[in-house]
This record gives sequence, C-alpha cells and structure tokens, in this order.
Amino acid sequence: MIKNAQIHFNDAGTPVADSFDDVYFSNDDGLAESHYVFYTQNHIDERLQNHGKDRFVIAETGFGTGLNFLNAWYQFNQRSKDANVNQLHFVSFEKFPIHIDDLVRALQAWPTLAPLAEKLCQQYPMALEGCHRLEFDHGAVTLDLWFGDIHDNLPQISFEQTGFIDAWFLDGFAPSKNPDMWQQSLFDAMANMSRSNATFATFTAAGFVRRGLQEAGFECKKVKGFGRKREMVVGILKQANHRHNTPDYYNVSPRNLENIAIIGGGIASSCLLYHLSKRNINATLFCQDDALAKGASHNRQGAVYPNLQADNTPPSEFYAHSFLYAKRLYQQVASSGYQFAHGWCGVLLQSVTDAKQAQHQNLVDKSAWPQALIYPVNSEQASAIANTTLPYGGLFIPEAGWLNPAEATQAVFDAAHALNPISTFFNTDINKLEKTAQGWLLHSKEDTFGPYSDIFVCGGEHSDRFEQTQHVPLHGVRGQVSHIEAGESSNRLNTVLCHKGYFTPAMDGLHCMGATFDKNSKSRAIKSEDNITNRAQLDRFYQGTDLATSLGNIVSEKAAVRCCFNDHLPMLGQVPHHDEFCSAFTNLRKGKHYGFDTLAQPYLGLHIVTGFGARGLCSAPLATEHLVASLLGEARPLSERVHQAIHPNRFLVRDLIRNKV
Repeated sequence: MIKNAQIHFNDAGTPVADSFDDVYFSNDDGLAESHYVFYTQNHIDERLQNHGKDRFVIAETGFGTGLNFLNAWYQFNQRSKDANVNQLHFVSFEKFPIHIDDLVRALQAWPTLAPLAEKLCQQYPMALEGCHRLEFDHGAVTLDLWFGDIHDNLPQISFEQTGFIDAWFLDGFAPSKNPDMWQQSLFDAMANMSRSNATFATFTAAGFVRRGLQEAGFECKKVKGFGRKREMVVGILKQANHRHNTPDYYNVSPRNLENIAIIGGGIASSCLLYHLSKRNINATLFCQDDALAKGASHNRQGAVYPNLQADNTPPSEFYAHSFLYAKRLYQQVASSGYQFAHGWCGVLLQSVTDAKQAQHQNLVDKSAWPQALIYPVNSEQASAIANTTLPYGGLFIPEAGWLNPAEATQAVFDAAHALNPISTFFNTDINKLEKTAQGWLLHSKEDTFGPYSDIFVCGGEHSDRFEQTQHVPLHGVRGQVSHIEAGESSNRLNTVLCHKGYFTPAMDGLHCMGATFDKNSKSRAIKSEDNITNRAQLDRFYQGTDLATSLGNIVSEKAAVRCCFNDHLPMLGQVPHHDEFCSAFTNLRKGKHYGFDTLAQPYLGLHIVTGFGARGLCSAPLATEHLVASLLGEARPLSERVHQAIHPNRFLVRDLIRNKV
C-alpha cells in the first residue's frame, strides 16, 4: 500500500517534500518555469496545429501538485480553433501522492488556473496504487494518474508496437535528491512507449541523464534553462522502436471505429455508447426489448461496491479501480442533469459467520488497501453507521452505495446521445451475424441491417446465441430480488448491508432484499418460494433486531440472469475463432511463448462485452472505456495484467498451455 506525501510549506508558501527535502516548484515563479521547461520546450503549441491525430498525449514522470498538467490543460483550452487536436491525454506517475488538503492549498498560488484546479481537486483520487483515469470536459481532457513507484508501474502499462506518447515532461525531484527514479530502465521505457517524433524536455542538465536518454534512442541537446538555471536538456525520438509488452495472444489490433452496431440494452451498452460518443464515433443500438434495462439491469436498487480480496490480485485491482471510475462517471452524468435515484451511503460488509469474520480479518491484516477505500468496524461502529442496531461488525466501504440500475442505464445513454446522436432499434431481435466484404450485417427475422465496421455483442446471457460466439464459455446465474415494505426502524437504515445477500436502504417505502442464486439457469420466471428464501436469509442473520421485526410484507419481486464466467471476471474484446487461434498459437502446448504462426482473423471487427455478473454497475464503465481505448490505440486505463485477465482469449490460452485443446 502506498502512502501520501509528507510535506510542509516554506516561508515563500511553496510546498516542500519532507522525504526528498526539495520544493515541488520554483520559489520564484513555478508556473512560468513549468510553462517554459515542459510546455514550450516540447513545442506543444506548434504541434497541436500539425499533429495529424485527434488526440495529443503527454506523459510526465512526477505529478506532484499537478501544476504541469493544469498548465497543459489551460494552454490546450487557449489554443486557436483551427488546431486539429480535439483531445488532450495526460499520463502522469507519482510515488507519493500529495494529500487532497495539501493539494488544494498548493494550487491556491495560481489564480489563473483556479477553475481547472477546482475540477482536478473534485476528482482527485485516494492513494490507491495503479491507474486512476480522470476525465474532464466530457472527455476532451483525460488524466491517467498512476500512483506508486514508476519502476513498478511502467511494466504494467499495456501498449502495442506503435507507441502512444507524443511528448514527455521528464520531471520529478532533482536527480541528486531522487536517484531511484532517474534510471536507465526509465529512459528505455520512455522510448518503448513513444511514437515516432516524440519529444522530451527536462529541467536537469546532468550528464548521466543525457547519456541515458541517448542510449535509449533519443537525440539530445542542451538549451537555455529557466531563469538563473544555465542549461536544460531536450530531445526527440525520430523513430518508434516498435516494442510492445502485450503478448501476441492478447493483442488488440488498433482499428478505425467508423460505423458501429451494439447489440443489447443494459448498463454495458450504455457505457460503451458513452465512450464512443465522447470520441464523436457514430453508433447504432439494437435491443430486443421495448426499452433499455429490461434484463439484468432492471432491479429497483443495485449495490455499487468493489469485490476486494485480501491481496491486490488482478481481479481486486480491476474491481477497485473500476468502482472509483464508475462513481466518477455516475457523478458526472448526474451533475450534467441526467437524473437517477441513488445514494452514496456506503456499504457494510457484515461478518455474519466465522468464515466471513476470518476473511475480513485477513483483508485487514494484509493491509493492501487504503482506509479511504475500506476499513474495519465493530458492531457498535457498524450500528452507528447504519443508524440501527446491528449484531455484527465487518468492513465498511464509505464511498460505495446504491443506485437505480434502469434509471442509471437510461441516464448514461441520454448523456451519450447528447454528445453524439445515437440511432436506436428497439423491439429488434438480432438472430444472425454475417461477415461480408463490405462489413458486418445484422439479421433479424424481418430485416437486415448494415454493413457495419464493428459489432459489439452486449447481450448478457444471450451473448453466445450467434454462430461466431457459441464457443464463449459463459453461463447464466438466475437471481430473484424481493421488495419488502419498510417499517419504522428499517426506514432509518442509512447504508447498504451485505451479509450472504444484500439489503438496501428504503426507496419509496420499499427495501430490496436478496438475492437468490440459481446456477446454470437463464430463466427469468418469478418463483414465490424465492421470496420465502430471501426473507429467511435475512432473518437468519438479523432475527430479533428492530430492523427485521419492523419489516412489512413482500409486495413485489424481480428476477434476472447474471451472465458469468468461471473466473468471475467479465470478457471484453474481439471474439476469437477457436480453430484459427489454436492453430496459430499451438506452440503454447509445448510451453513456448514464441514462434507463433500468423493468426487468421475471420471475426475481425466482432467484439464481445459480457460476463459482468452481479457487478456490472461497478465494472462496466471502466471495462468498456478500456476496450474502446485499446481498439483506438490509445493509452489504456487498465494495467497489462488486468488487460489479460478480461481478454476473450484467456480461456483458450489457459487450455492450450494445459494441453486441453
């Protein structure tokens, strides 16, 4: 677990890092220094005019107070309207994130940046290791904040052969103060991730820095430094070196997303449409129902919280960052005027059994997660949080809560439609997909649609209905939620309770209580006995409490099917052709991760987006953003190990290695 920076402010009001005994920016004029050293010496203004791409990407080796980012954002907003770059993407690394209170104070020094600084502080994340994707101005400006040691994070940045960085702000505390950062591995990684003609600028003129950058492939020269500093170093990488860190069998081939078809009407479809729309990519939605969110996204209230394990495993990393991103997205949608019922009231994970208590204690003992994300509580503390007497302690996730899935799905869709109009076909059951020379065709019983360059199948438990997707090893898990009348005591419940199931605060006089768990079922039929099961489960843990005894009758219920995979992670990416994949990567059977044949791709442009289980509200927003970014060759928000964990090829790779296929 990483730690926040310990800082103090000197007599000039400049923040100073205690660990490095160095200032975050110049005592004289930190903003002027930042602008000259990094923005001007990378020639950003001129390059925005002639970039040839819609997105300009800057990477920085020390976020600090965010001054370099805010200046780049400010200058980007001031650019002339004939600049051909519409999106600024800033990637930054920070080993010791500054605490939000210190950040607010430090940025008060720059009144011209105040409106942008306020937006940054509103989204500034907790000290959780990994990549935090923050988005501003409806996606026009993106900030990827990688918290943790840069030498640990760089190998986890997922990238293909063409690179994705256009300019480097080689910042951070001075080499003499922070020698651990200024290593050859850093310079080599800079070259590996850079596009052709990527530039860098750094305030230092240290000889070993210049030589290290030259060894990595950059052409370097000294130029005049800022103010009293005599020299600094700038440079350019004339030709990308075509390195990549994604194995061939987890490759994502960047492509032009031009005319998109999306099949499905749940939260994943709406999130996918949102990420396409903010990039001005046209899409058409096909839904077999008469409205959105008639499937797994149709409950009255769904809990939104991360599924964390004691160790920072790939699934835990995925859910932790997905949760924080999802909350930011929902808050942005709501603040834009698209309303949905919700409550960020926290989630209590109750230690209702000895096994649960041991599991929760193990998570506390491992200390992998910041207390801002999750922390232990005893029964008295849990009762105070819940505003009702509870017999158990457990773990509390203060940033979590609940929302109305159907309303949230519609709100995200409406926000996407406002950014870029979306064509819709409801009551349209697509039953066949056909690849032609012109693109993909979609067939229903009555009509044919297309051609489309790309299809995204977001059909939940029905995503395997097509000939091309029938090998996808998904399974359905039916669940029924009961709606029970609130009583005087239960009405006071202030948080979501998770025991073996979950119980929400009252909305319009009803609690959501559930849910049942029927494996390998795709039935949505209502069962009266499931209501009995849900009530019995609640009584098993809370019998005799004011909460349970005050409840009224079950007045309604909803059943849905969770689409799952055996590893409890979703699947996003191009659908593999089983036989062609096994033929191309047959060397995996021999334990060889090289010498592969060229992969034929008859399903190029066909993507699957499914398997979110009971956690689509938490995980769909970031997972779909990662997929779109990957397909467009942009910087990816998920680490390489998480990218592989949710890739559609993961089961085939596993089975080839085990000689099962």
